[in-house]
Amino acid sequence: MTVLVFCIVFIFFGFSSQAQNLTCNSNDFNSLRTFVEHLESVVDGWDFSSSSPTCCNWPGITCNSINSSRVIKLELGQKRLVGNISESLGNLDQLRTLNLSHNYLRGSIPHSLLHLPNLEILDLSHNDISGWFPNSINLPSIRVVNISENLIMGPVLVGICRNSTKIRVLNMADNSFSGILAMGLGDCTLLEELNLATNFISGVLPEDLFQLINLKKLDFQENQFSGHLSRLIGNLSNLVHVDLSLNNLSGNIPNVFDRFVQLMYFSAQSNNFTGKIPITLANSPTIVSLSLRNNSLSGTIDLNCTAMVNLVSLNLATNQFHGNIPENLPTCTRLRTINFARINFSGQVPESFKNFQSLSYISLSNSSVSNLGVALEILQHCRNLTTVVLTLNFRDERMPSYPSLEFIGLKTLVIANCRLTGHIPQWLSGCRNLQLLDLSWNRLEGSIPPWFGNLSSLFYLDLSNNSFTGEIPKELTEMQSLINGNVSMEEPSPDFPLFVRRNQSGFKYRQNVNFPPTLELGNNFLTGPIWPEFGNLRELHVLDLKFNNLSGPIPSSLSRMTSLETLDLSFNNLNGTIPSSLSNLSFLSNFNVAHNELSGAIPIGGQFPTFSNSSFEGNPGLCGDHGPRPCPRLRNVPRLSADRSNRRRGITIAIGVGIGLGTIILLAVVYFTIVCLCPRKVVDRESEDALTTEKDLVDVSSLVILCSNEDGNEEIFLDDLLKATNNFDQSNIIGCGGFGLVYKAILSDGRKVAIKRLTGEYFQMEREFQAEIETLSRAQHPNLVQLQGYCKYKSDRLLIYTYMENGSLDYWLHEKIDGPTSLDWETRLQIAKGAARGLAYLHQSCEPHILHRDIKSSNILLNEKFEAHLADFGLARLIFPYDTHVTTDLVGTLGYIPPEYSQASVATYKGDIYSFGVVLLELLTGKRPMDMCRPKGCRDLIAWVTQMKREKRETEVFDPFVYDKQYSGEMLAVLEIARLCLNENPRMRPCTQQLVSWLDNIDSTSTFQPS
Repeated sequence: MTVLVFCIVFIFFGFSSQAQNLTCNSNDFNSLRTFVEHLESVVDGWDFSSSSPTCCNWPGITCNSINSSRVIKLELGQKRLVGNISESLGNLDQLRTLNLSHNYLRGSIPHSLLHLPNLEILDLSHNDISGWFPNSINLPSIRVVNISENLIMGPVLVGICRNSTKIRVLNMADNSFSGILAMGLGDCTLLEELNLATNFISGVLPEDLFQLINLKKLDFQENQFSGHLSRLIGNLSNLVHVDLSLNNLSGNIPNVFDRFVQLMYFSAQSNNFTGKIPITLANSPTIVSLSLRNNSLSGTIDLNCTAMVNLVSLNLATNQFHGNIPENLPTCTRLRTINFARINFSGQVPESFKNFQSLSYISLSNSSVSNLGVALEILQHCRNLTTVVLTLNFRDERMPSYPSLEFIGLKTLVIANCRLTGHIPQWLSGCRNLQLLDLSWNRLEGSIPPWFGNLSSLFYLDLSNNSFTGEIPKELTEMQSLINGNVSMEEPSPDFPLFVRRNQSGFKYRQNVNFPPTLELGNNFLTGPIWPEFGNLRELHVLDLKFNNLSGPIPSSLSRMTSLETLDLSFNNLNGTIPSSLSNLSFLSNFNVAHNELSGAIPIGGQFPTFSNSSFEGNPGLCGDHGPRPCPRLRNVPRLSADRSNRRRGITIAIGVGIGLGTIILLAVVYFTIVCLCPRKVVDRESEDALTTEKDLVDVSSLVILCSNEDGNEEIFLDDLLKATNNFDQSNIIGCGGFGLVYKAILSDGRKVAIKRLTGEYFQMEREFQAEIETLSRAQHPNLVQLQGYCKYKSDRLLIYTYMENGSLDYWLHEKIDGPTSLDWETRLQIAKGAARGLAYLHQSCEPHILHRDIKSSNILLNEKFEAHLADFGLARLIFPYDTHVTTDLVGTLGYIPPEYSQASVATYKGDIYSFGVVLLELLTGKRPMDMCRPKGCRDLIAWVTQMKREKRETEVFDPFVYDKQYSGEMLAVLEIARLCLNENPRMRPCTQQLVSWLDNIDSTSTFQPS
């Protein structure tokens, strides 16, 4: 027995040792070497230098047996591989699994990969592969093909199964396939999953699709399919998941759902379906989630809840149903989410809903429901109810005040825009779990109850546009969720939006977790002070108190609200000064104190230079750059108080006399020393000029130095600039930034120019002034703003530029109400190309080269043709061609600063590339780099886009004003370019010349090769 055990152990260790030292088949080894040679990155753990390579032990490689040592699995997913896929992989003729997913591979799919006789799994998803899918395929063993999340174009290769009859999974989603889906996929008789979502495929669904009787998942969403949905779909009796949403399908939904014995998920939202809900669908015992939102379905909603025992989510919003809300829904014992928004119901919430114990989320927004009192009295019995949205119903009814109402688990309640009368009911004080309450746009009156301060989870309170009176309860300053932010928010169903009233960009629908911590009390009749204790609300993002009758000063303690992004105190009776401490609010992006009784100087620090003049208008007592007049300079030293001056007068006189006599004696000694000891010399005229330049600066520097005067323009003096700007009147301000204001001016010869008047700390202002002159006097390019001249007069520093008719890109994307709609995709792409050319000139053509260091959308100016011009070189640094970086202090703008700048005070070309990548995201999404109105996890645009791409939802990040299937390919390509620019590793970012090439050839670009 002992001998047997010894033998077994010996054999085991012998085989193990042999396996550990297994050498590669030479053919496989050479194929892998060539594969790596085509990459621009390394494969960690692979070493080709060994005399007897043991590739079977390398990461990602599996060999079939000890004897043959042939590679059967190559699994390199998420290895950050960059480059092209080599044809040499086609020589791995024993390969069964090839997984290169989630990398940065590009180019086309090698033909050799599609002729591997033993390949069973091919996963090339989540890469940048482009070109057409090869026509010739012979994969007799293949079971899984996943090429999703790439840039592959052309028609769908419907003949893929002619020589590959074993395919069970075919995933071609999120590419650029186009054209009509032809017959041929019916040959894939073993197919279980077919995903063609998010492409450009059109036409009717071919009938041979309905021969795939083994199909379990059919995902065709977001294409251009049209025509009727054939009854033959009933042949696919094994379907579990069907998504046909976001197409152009029409006609009736076929009544064949009794043939689906496993169907759990069915979505046909956003099509043109008409008619009633099919009877067999309304009786399906397997359906878990049903979404038919945004169609033209009609009739009454008749669901057989006795049969629909598994239904959890029901979304029928935005259809043409009529009649009453179905009374039998509570008998759907698992139904948790109902969205009946924008359905023209009649009547009220059914009495039977008292027994709706499974219900958690319900939206009846804009559904013509009446009798709010009955609705609330019934819904309170739904013990699992957490979210109720009843907006745009119950017109002119009275807010019910029944003391018996009780909503123990309620977290979200929206009863907005209903023109309700009455008061805020006492029963709301019992909603201890309430997180979001919106009662805006009603006609409620009376005082705001103090018990809101006791609702420890309440982080969003909107009582705006009502008729409330009295003081703001001081208890609101004790709301714990706005002090410490400890609120646990449950993510609702993704198919359950909350309705938000109209704003500048239209109606918005947002999830609960997307609401910023807010107190909206504007447009009421509130009186009294703004409590200093509001400063305790460190987690508050929005404080809106506009259009009330509030009085007293603005408390300086508001500066402790460190998360504040919006502060609107306009149209009140506030007096005193604007506290300078508010300049410490780093995230404050919207500030308005217009039409009050404020006086004194407007703060100039922090975010204040970025606020518009309209934020301060209607306060005659204010002064400063944004005020109606400049602030007067101090003429006299303030007098000490009488009691202190009397005590110190004698000491002051004595000290003054002593210092005066001492100074006179010292000056006399110095004078005679110089006269006696210094030899006389002949004055050099050139040296004299140099010396008198500084002494007479006040006299000669009022002349404007013109950088280029080739047209023979007359000399310009400071007086000319004062006249052209009406003494720098605020009505001529066209821009503002961290270094000063920009004014529009029309010179005497008719030229339009923009004049930047620098402000701020002297040395910083002087550095900005010198950097602009030094940079723009060297750099001349069609995509750089042209410096026309400059003027240095006393403490004033003026820079004169060519006037840009259309202002900044930031203004069009984020400020102008109709700006995003005016910038179509072609214009945005043209702007990106121009900005890239300007940056490439700075980095590579200008001598010495220039680092901009502050690339952002507000520094990209647009002329009358929307051609891009880089501007604002106040942070720029010259860099010679043989240098790669400059040592500097950390500068830039939040949201655009590269991550490496926070680790070392070094600026590089690749830092500008990173900032440019952020601008590309702005052009694609229409969003700011740092959007403080989003939840903490989504405020960073880069992180949000990355997360959406990870979830295969990148098309959802595109600005809806420009996103169109016609440009989807280009937008996805630009998104990919942006991703490369934003690589955390600076060395992996492209150079500017590559950016220019990629953007100029975006239609034909198939490969991105960052150097």
